[in-house]
Amino acid sequence: MNFDETDKKLLLYLQEDCKQTTKELSYKLGLSVTAVYERIKKLENQGVISKYVALLDRHRINRDFIVLCHIKLTQHKKEFVLQFEREVLNLQEVTECFHVSGDYDYILKIGVKDMEDYRNFMLTKLTALQHIASTHSSFMISEVKNTTAIVL
Repeated sequence: MNFDETDKKLLLYLQEDCKQTTKELSYKLGLSVTAVYERIKKLENQGVISKYVALLDRHRINRDFIVLCHIKLTQHKKEFVLQFEREVLNLQEVTECFHVSGDYDYILKIGVKDMEDYRNFMLTKLTALQHIASTHSSFMISEVKNTTAIVL
């Protein structure tokens, strides 16, 4: 898809704060309220804007212990891969899951309260999943960059 400069600015403004009114956005973009509304609707209908969400402060909700867990499956059989992916979708502590190339098959981003909470998660949930051969966990020391914005 091709985006003009106004679309790019509009998408950036919406990613910064999607609760801005069309009136506020029209002022920033130098367009009428109707023109902004129509552009947003077009971007939604084309699937460029897939949904609107509220981002939570993980410190305030006690989920600031972040773990990157590398998972290796016992085999790469289709049914093992699909079963693992179905099961991981039900783990509320997992905020992101990537099927990757290299030494491991998956990388999970996990948010929990603390090390004890992570240990409990590992013992009662993660290791209960079938077909996991091994795991390797890395713990976040500090966050250098965290953004959801995609710049066009």
